[in-house]
Amino acid sequence: MAFTVKFWGVRGSIACPSPNHVVYGGNTSCVEVIAGERHIILDAGTGIRNLGQRVIQEGIQSSVLLLTHTHWDHINGFPFFAPLFQKNRTFDIYAGHLYDTGGVQSVLASSMSNPMFPVPLEALQATLRFHDFRAGEDLELGPDVRVRTVLLNHPNGATGYRIEYDGRAVCYVTDTEHVPGELDETVLGLIAGADLVIYDCTYTDAEYPSHVGWGHSTWQQGVRLCREAAVKRLAIFHHDPDHDDTFMAELEDEARRTWEATFVAREGMQITVGA
Repeated sequence: MAFTVKFWGVRGSIACPSPNHVVYGGNTSCVEVIAGERHIILDAGTGIRNLGQRVIQEGIQSSVLLLTHTHWDHINGFPFFAPLFQKNRTFDIYAGHLYDTGGVQSVLASSMSNPMFPVPLEALQATLRFHDFRAGEDLELGPDVRVRTVLLNHPNGATGYRIEYDGRAVCYVTDTEHVPGELDETVLGLIAGADLVIYDCTYTDAEYPSHVGWGHSTWQQGVRLCREAAVKRLAIFHHDPDHDDTFMAELEDEARRTWEATFVAREGMQITVGA
């Protein structure tokens, strides 16, 4: 059965629809994973709008949405996800950082309330099932899909995910901040031996010192972690909006020369896990 990953939004912080962000993409975080018969969506940034059109076209009736956290760039596409307005759809929505602070349903409802948004959560026609857990717990998305989770180092909390299916694994590790000179043992444990790691590479090592405390990491740290953890491939992800196509092309060239198993995630890119 298929195990694929498709990138619908690869940008961090804020969407940047400009002529200088065409090659790599300007939409914020949204990644689609198909694991056999299970349809999984990672985050609901602006990229989820285009994914919604495909969900309708393909007649996908049931999906799981795994949210890393609820900062704007990871949820502001949610109200524009067209399948939510259709009665014949079912969505299981998970979050691991809100268990003790009101829950994910409450947060999404707040983000769609007046005066910030004209359509309330209650107006959505799809069946929505909300699941709050504590990062670190395992999730079972069916008899053949297991999800491991960890708490990441990010302001207000964030969750890292490892999706395991058919003996292979995809890890989604965004947003997280590292400590220079150290390898995060929590991240290492999550990504060990994974086929693909999608990692928060917002900055370069040279840029990082002026962004300490902002909750993000670097592509060089991603390489260090993946090499240590015997990961097969690293996807550079969550691109800084100031990194235009020219900057990203130069970054991609340097990253590939540093470690050939590295690539830069681009909007629309699809990968078969383990291929």
